[in-house]
Amino acid sequence: MEDSITVVVVDGHTLTRYGLTRLVGAGAGITIVGECGLASEALALVASAQPDVVVLDVALPDADGLQLARQLRDRHAELGIVVLTAEAGDDILFRALETGVSAFVEKTAPNAEVLAAIRHAAVAAASFTATGLGRALARRGRVADPAPAVIEPTGPALSPRELEVLSLLATGLPVPAMAATLFVSLSTAKTYVSRVYEKLGATNRANAIMAAMRLGLITPELGIPA
Repeated sequence: MEDSITVVVVDGHTLTRYGLTRLVGAGAGITIVGECGLASEALALVASAQPDVVVLDVALPDADGLQLARQLRDRHAELGIVVLTAEAGDDILFRALETGVSAFVEKTAPNAEVLAAIRHAAVAAASFTATGLGRALARRGRVADPAPAVIEPTGPALSPRELEVLSLLATGLPVPAMAATLFVSLSTAKTYVSRVYEKLGATNRANAIMAAMRLGLITPELGIPA
């Protein structure tokens, strides 16, 4: 039996924190090891509890949650960080991406999406996932400087399986869910993702999607092979 994923919850609203801890605690293979309501308490709590994943709100009473996320990433490179937000918008999503969090989830998201984000963060802390990431990147691309932002691929063309993985990356699907969709092991799914990144000259999901859009490998709206 696999070890349980340990989680610390940081949210300034007591009722929200209570509901979240109950939701996360009810998830198979997930255990809450700590919770608090302030950023000033979070750093010490994480250092003490040493969780696999931290779930935190963007808007904390005493600090910007994304600033806390940056501090946590700087101190704990392997820590999974899931950011919850009541604010839907591309600006917040891209701030989260640039901060180095593992997943970005709206508070109105289905319970299954929150749990999937936690499982993703536990196994792929450095790989960002968010529902609608591909569409957000497409919107950003329409108003951004057209100059390339990543190195263009120089390796061989993507195989049919790698194109399938690219499509799933563009939808924002977490890596564990991707493994289930492809009917492969988690380690195999992570290997596929690494190969796609390498061939596209990318270092993360967002870079890979932007490169693929420029090359016409996926459609901006749906993130499917063109």
